[in-house]
Amino acid sequence: MLVADRIVRMKTVLARAGLSRSTIYRKIAEGTFPAQVRISVNGAGWRESDIDRWIADPAGWRATNEPTHGRKEDDRIDVSRT
Repeated sequence: MLVADRIVRMKTVLARAGLSRSTIYRKIAEGTFPAQVRISVNGAGWRESDIDRWIADPAGWRATNEPTHGRKEDDRIDVSRT
């Protein structure tokens, strides 16, 4: 049985990752932190499983390691535009 992945917001990611907001956005741009997914017109969050994988191995995590789970590239937020 497939379990739905929870979406976590910035406050939760900040607490779990132990990074500042600006560091998270810098790492997303570098490809060393999971990118956000759009959850509404004005909202975005992270898949909890992506954050869990990053926490398990922050130095080894790269965006190319991220499984797509059926996602398309346009599901991601372009952090250079935010």
